[in-house]
Amino acid sequence: MIRKLLLLLLIGLFAAALLLGFSAWKLDSALKQPLHLTEEQLLDVPAGATPTGTFNRLEADGVLDGAFWLRLYWRFNLEGQPLHSGEYRLTPGLTAQGLIGLWQRGEVVQYSLTLVEGWNFRQVRSALAKHEKIVQSLAGLSDSEVMDKLGHPGVFPEGRFFPDTYRFVRGMTDVEFLKKAYNRLDDVLAQEWSKRAADAPYTDPYQALIMASLVEKETGVPEERGQIAGVFVRRMKIGMLLQTDPTVIYGLGERYNGKLTRAHLKEANPYNTYMVAGLPPTPIAMVGREAIHAALNPVPGSSLYFVARGDGSHIFSDDLDAHNAAVREFQLKRRADYRSSPAPQVKPLEDPAPTNDAPDAPAEPAPDAAAPQSPQ
Repeated sequence: MIRKLLLLLLIGLFAAALLLGFSAWKLDSALKQPLHLTEEQLLDVPAGATPTGTFNRLEADGVLDGAFWLRLYWRFNLEGQPLHSGEYRLTPGLTAQGLIGLWQRGEVVQYSLTLVEGWNFRQVRSALAKHEKIVQSLAGLSDSEVMDKLGHPGVFPEGRFFPDTYRFVRGMTDVEFLKKAYNRLDDVLAQEWSKRAADAPYTDPYQALIMASLVEKETGVPEERGQIAGVFVRRMKIGMLLQTDPTVIYGLGERYNGKLTRAHLKEANPYNTYMVAGLPPTPIAMVGREAIHAALNPVPGSSLYFVARGDGSHIFSDDLDAHNAAVREFQLKRRADYRSSPAPQVKPLEDPAPTNDAPDAPAEPAPDAAAPQSPQ
């Protein structure tokens, strides 16, 4: 009897050993198998998806075999490991174990969208709407309704988003994207406000943001931003009109056709700094950190005028006579390759509607505009 029991025990142990060996072999084979792919494809893992369901889906699609063994491996080795939602890049030659590694590391495919310094909010919305990987939920809403969705009712959207390259995974909504850019602007503005010059002439950060938008639209030359901010600040201190074309253009909105006229400069408009003293009521564009820093740290000096040379840089003048001489030299005899801003160095990742960049600097008359005013 004892011999029979020992024999049965030995048989059972042998069978168990065989089963364990077979299971180990199957598990090893399942892990080391290359995915059945002939070309790269993306695996979309929606929010809430589980490894079990995803393994089963891949097996049903013929991408891999032995989903049971892979589920078993995950259960006993990676229990509690979250499966990050998003897209995973599957390439020919990738093994099931390599796929599990991607999941463990959360290596989801990322996309990007660049918001460019100087863009207005209309251009931001256009860029968002064109990106096929961003979930659209704001189509047809007014700007004020968009700000309601962002949790900032009553806030004017212009200039309230930080220009940068933002990376995200498939499934991000346009609301989430804008919240990210809005919060980024708040952070940068707060950081720069804390480092402002002692004599910066602003009562709050929003005024500095408005000034920064004028600086952003007037020049793309980094070393000139502080000088241009200085010109504007000095004009404000002596009660002189800012006379900056970008504000007039912004006030014209879609009526601007690329040509600023004498009539435009005389048009009653809260943004017409040829008619209204001080800063415009809101920013006129998105601004980068450099423009914010320049607005909060204007370069001291005595210049009250500047005119574009035609290569993107400007000539600064202390008085009207010197300024008019510069206008005659650089505006009335424009070079063939004249530019009021530097040539772009890098093409944006997205290409929304054309920008309404201002062609001229403060007190630079448009082709048929009035001559610049002298300080009062």
